[in-house]
Amino acid sequence: MQKMISLTSDFGLKDPYVAEMKAAIFSICPSATIIDVTHGVEKFDFRTGAFMLASAAPYFPKGTVHMAVVDPGVGTPRRSIIVATDQALFVGPDNGLLILAAESQGINQMRQIESRRLMLPHVSSTFHGRDIFAPAAAHLANGVSLEEFGPQITEVVKPQFTKVTHTKDALTGEVLHVDDFGNIITNMHVRDVEAFRDDIIQVEVAIAAPLQMKLSTTYGDVKPSQPLALIGSQGYLEIALNQGDAATRFGAKLGDKITISRS
Repeated sequence: MQKMISLTSDFGLKDPYVAEMKAAIFSICPSATIIDVTHGVEKFDFRTGAFMLASAAPYFPKGTVHMAVVDPGVGTPRRSIIVATDQALFVGPDNGLLILAAESQGINQMRQIESRRLMLPHVSSTFHGRDIFAPAAAHLANGVSLEEFGPQITEVVKPQFTKVTHTKDALTGEVLHVDDFGNIITNMHVRDVEAFRDDIIQVEVAIAAPLQMKLSTTYGDVKPSQPLALIGSQGYLEIALNQGDAATRFGAKLGDKITISRS
């Protein structure tokens, strides 16, 4: 059985933290294959971490264990959780980091990690990535059942960035990520905007005047420096400029409200 574990964090590579997590995994599951999604998430930015994880997770083999650590609440009463889907298992803090990725695959069950025997012998109050999440991911890769980790839970934290408001003729969401090209990636998934596919839509974003456009297929559908809306490669609605920086042009930043409506 393939034992693949992905890692996503805001730890960077300057310090030994990523190596410590990998060492904890290998000490429990020596045959694991570890894939780094990214360790370059901006410090404490679990919104971007959620986007990175949700973007990468669909392309991993079935049965992958995804461990993610962007955890400004480490050591507080926030829970350590496992979220199971038909495709994968997600391990991390209960702060919304896992939910975009897990919900897109369909959640089967969720567990709180409580069993001390499935953690490292000494659990630091500041490094649950090494002492709780890495061991949990390794034990899951070894086939330990979900029931052994702790009680089943029915609700987890769902931050605003996971929510899209639907009305008859409009959707309201927010800026989920701005990529290196300046594309404004919203939290509106293709399934949210499908009903607007053939309509002229009005887009309200940040400080810009309302924009009117149809959903494009690719950036080259409009002339250079012209704005467009399209479903990007991660499945989310993007507001972009062909060969330009939309976020700078429109003054958009993470968390800004975006509304699309029928024109």
